[in-house]
Amino acid sequence: MKTIKGPGIFLAQFADDNAPFNSLEGLAGWAAKLGFVGVQIPTWDSRLFDLKAAAESQDYCDEILGVLNEAGVAVTELSTHLQGQLIASHSAYDALLEGFAPRELAGNPKECQAWAVQQLEWAAKASRNLGLNAHATFSGALAWPFFYPWPQRPAGLIEEAFQELGRRWLPILNDFDDVGVDVCFELHPGEDLHDGVTYERFLSQVNDHKRANILYDPSHMVLQQLDYLEFLDFYHDRVRAFHVKDAEFRPNGKSGVYGGYQDWIDRPGRFRSLGDGQVDFRSIFSKMAQYDFPGWAVLEWECCLKHPKSGATEGATFIRDRIIHVTDRAFDDFAGSAADEAKNRRILGLDPPPEIRLEWSRGEGKGDRGK
Repeated sequence: MKTIKGPGIFLAQFADDNAPFNSLEGLAGWAAKLGFVGVQIPTWDSRLFDLKAAAESQDYCDEILGVLNEAGVAVTELSTHLQGQLIASHSAYDALLEGFAPRELAGNPKECQAWAVQQLEWAAKASRNLGLNAHATFSGALAWPFFYPWPQRPAGLIEEAFQELGRRWLPILNDFDDVGVDVCFELHPGEDLHDGVTYERFLSQVNDHKRANILYDPSHMVLQQLDYLEFLDFYHDRVRAFHVKDAEFRPNGKSGVYGGYQDWIDRPGRFRSLGDGQVDFRSIFSKMAQYDFPGWAVLEWECCLKHPKSGATEGATFIRDRIIHVTDRAFDDFAGSAADEAKNRRILGLDPPPEIRLEWSRGEGKGDRGK
């Protein structure tokens, strides 16, 4: 079994224009002082990272690794959540998503998509240059405006959406396969891949591609009322990244899963800092250890109540205390004994194995009969 690496922290929610949060060096040093040993890097934030340079220059990647090593942290994964959203987006969201791409592409969704594809191609090469084996992203969404089946959807609408999603992602998955890196889709409302069923739909369109894997975040499953523990029983062999994020769901007589278009603080389902929500992380970390999860436990802080710096400070300790240092032996090994087929059969009340009976019939090994 493997011991999960961590604690790590996703830097996206902490970057701003004030030191030490306006550079990778500053954020890495801040995170290390809090007790984090890994950082997940948002590739769209030019204050922290140059994705094109990382794809094209091993020297640049070596510099990045040197900065992180000097601070005492490693890079866990790169993230292209914003770019991934643009790989497949329904036109209803074009105006909302303009800020995800360069300003000069505003108003041209096809160019935004082409830009996003290039970004993912660079992300594959950059991940290789940094020695990573997993990458975090979103799938994008063509069918999300139709997630509720009213007005009644025409036959074949969802099937066509997922076929197109597969067509767009398959070449990208192949690029990641060429460099030996898993694409880890965060299953998230607003994405066509938001639960196990939609993930399976996608897999069927990309020929069960071995690089089409999962970023597991239980908070989004709490808000959907999905069993996040049984999810690991079903999909553990595809989970290759892990966001440690808490949430709570408290429905009432006025609002439930859909939230009533309310602000986060008023919604029945809302994200919380680690330990303030309802997620059973001890059981999650136990399942991760049981299923040999090979990656990092990475804090993603999102909370409508607590200050981010408080959430980060508490989060490092929270994750560290729940990582299970896996055993290398069975707890009852002290009472065990070496394998002995004849003895095992005798304990079960069975005749000796045929080869021993043959020896006895020849008069060989008689001195062993009573042992």
